[in-house]
Amino acid sequence: MPARPQDVAPFHALHREFLILPNAWDAASARVIQEAGAKAIATSSAAVAWAHGFADGHHLPISKLATMIEEIARVVSVPITADAEAGYSDDPRQVGENVAALIGAGAVGINLEDGKAPHELHLRKIEAAREAGQRAGVELFINARTDVYLKQLAPPEGAVAETLRRAAAIKQAGANGLFAPGVVKSSDVAAIAEGAGMPLNVMAWPGLPDAAELRALGVRRLSAATGIFNAALAGAREAAVDFLAQGDSNTLWQRRGDPLDYNKLFGG
Repeated sequence: MPARPQDVAPFHALHREFLILPNAWDAASARVIQEAGAKAIATSSAAVAWAHGFADGHHLPISKLATMIEEIARVVSVPITADAEAGYSDDPRQVGENVAALIGAGAVGINLEDGKAPHELHLRKIEAAREAGQRAGVELFINARTDVYLKQLAPPEGAVAETLRRAAAIKQAGANGLFAPGVVKSSDVAAIAEGAGMPLNVMAWPGLPDAAELRALGVRRLSAATGIFNAALAGAREAAVDFLAQGDSNTLWQRRGDPLDYNKLFGG
């Protein structure tokens, strides 16, 4: 299912408000997240990789990610943005092809990170992703991630300045938004939001202000990253441990709570 044209403008418009994204990792989690009220579906690259039995960090085959985006697109009616890690390649041309596959699967947005790779390579990947969107006739929302904070690419006293230096180049290369995971200090968040010149995305992290304060600071997007996945798997592990120890059917049944009608959700 290719990217739905009707999703493109609405997804861009969501960044003029305050967008909270509880990241999904498969079709079931995506539909449940939509049912919870999410206005868009974002994937978490780490959660998707783990759900498929791979480590995070370019280990998941791009074909599996594209297939998973197709599966999500089949069951949700809101825009989809895919975490493309660093494009699953260090060759910008291949990155463009990989991004094209995600657009073809249904994504109208992507995340594209720099990590510890040369910043200039990140810029060339952004350019390749933009060209892939243009070839597909999709105004792809490129949420360019810089790991200045997350991977300590600059000393603390220079982190804001380095993030803004990269933000200017990222915007020039064709990005629509800046993702700065790991920033939590309110003054840093405000400075980056004011100086980035495009919507700022931050990641749920201990010590990060709540949504109301983030919005007041100028943030436009808050991502759960692996938070929902970890919460779900923690619940699954706890239920399994208890069931293995006690074999208590009543307790296991109570853990179900009031489940959704999954057959109805998925067209059964």
